[in-house]
Amino acid sequence: MTLIKSISGIRGTIGGKAGDGLSPLDIVKFTTAYALWIRKNNPSGSNTIVVGRDARLSGKMVENVVCGTLIGVGFDVLNIGLASTPTTEMAVILSKAAGGIILTASHNPKQWNALKLLNCQGEFLTAQDGKEVLEMAEKEDFTYAEVDQLGKITYDDTFTQKHIEKVLALPLVDVEAIKNANFKVSVDCVNSVGGICIPELLEALGVKQIEKLNCDPTGNFAHNPEPLPENLKDISAMTREKGVDVGFVVDPDVDRLAIVCENGEMFGEEYTLVSVADYVLNHTKGNTVSNLSSTRALRDVTEGHGGQYYASAVGEVNVVAQMKAKNAVIGGEGNGGVIYPEIHYGRDALVGIALFLTHLAKSGKKTSELRAMYPDYYISKNKIQLTPQIDVEGVLCVIKGCYKQFKVNDIDGVKIDFPQGWVHLRKSNTEPIIRIYSEAPTKEQADAFANSIIAEIKRIAKID
Repeated sequence: MTLIKSISGIRGTIGGKAGDGLSPLDIVKFTTAYALWIRKNNPSGSNTIVVGRDARLSGKMVENVVCGTLIGVGFDVLNIGLASTPTTEMAVILSKAAGGIILTASHNPKQWNALKLLNCQGEFLTAQDGKEVLEMAEKEDFTYAEVDQLGKITYDDTFTQKHIEKVLALPLVDVEAIKNANFKVSVDCVNSVGGICIPELLEALGVKQIEKLNCDPTGNFAHNPEPLPENLKDISAMTREKGVDVGFVVDPDVDRLAIVCENGEMFGEEYTLVSVADYVLNHTKGNTVSNLSSTRALRDVTEGHGGQYYASAVGEVNVVAQMKAKNAVIGGEGNGGVIYPEIHYGRDALVGIALFLTHLAKSGKKTSELRAMYPDYYISKNKIQLTPQIDVEGVLCVIKGCYKQFKVNDIDGVKIDFPQGWVHLRKSNTEPIIRIYSEAPTKEQADAFANSIIAEIKRIAKID
């Protein structure tokens, strides 16, 4: 059993003893702490907290415990049911709520679930805010509402449609262009909430031919839910064999977007943001932001449009903070996360699909031809499983010293810039692993960078 308490939320496996996984007792504890934090830090004046969830098998159980706890603290709950992460964020904004809790473990396997915490702007809590919630949870100095002050629950499942309407209203989304292109589109929604919202979005955009794969929101994930090439062989074959123009794949909570070319090849998860940013920058001059582990291609495209690119620490909240500081017109993460401030500051696969299809329709190109327009970089994504005995900070410090002759950035783990590429290694906030990402002009070079660093880590940490 695993329970990970971090500033970005509470994530754990279902089952086992309290404190070892995400048990009902743990859910009550952290939901209470969050609710009391909202009570102290609530500029909205609202007494409502939004709750939305993905289709995980444990979702209904977690939802019941969270909603019961919130009304026990004295908050009203707006329960929007099965909804994507960006839809729940939009629901906080549209309902002018005090905050929101998203029940999803994102790309983690089905035994995981999590509480992702939002402020009144529908954005993830800052590091300082998250730290305060964790401290309140550890103290357990909780006072619940008297019987006459208990909250109430309102159910409203219309926010997916409201979200789609907001996407269609974006000035850079051209529904007529998409409709006239007569695209045939395939989708893989890993049997979660994407199966509800993505086909609805495509139909609203005028797409008449939709090939669906794993669109029944049962929570029984048909494959590893992380949208990486090795997990997407079925949609690759479907896209190639059925004459599909473009394929879209989302993770269980629909904040990451991977694209499949008409020939079945992967567009490249890193290039989701690159291509959408290219389209946006062609119409809106400005700056861009992505995290340290994202491709250099965004920098190249941004500078090609006369803008300036900035890097942030890994984590959506860090990207958003940098986007606001640098007045970025678009940003996100290389894992397929597109953040478009015109609608809201959150990774949003629905926005990504609408902007990409507009870009594809107006380009007059095939999906593979559009991908060929962008600089070729290859990222190798690796990880090392951690044990309690490993001193991660000590390992990173030694690595930093070993490569001090190169440019090293240590704002988030250690990133080493080589003349022909880079390696970024950092401890994950969501899993007990060290992530090792590397990029170079060829796959062989990227793998070589990664393998060299992995060997160094194993030697330093004495891992067999």
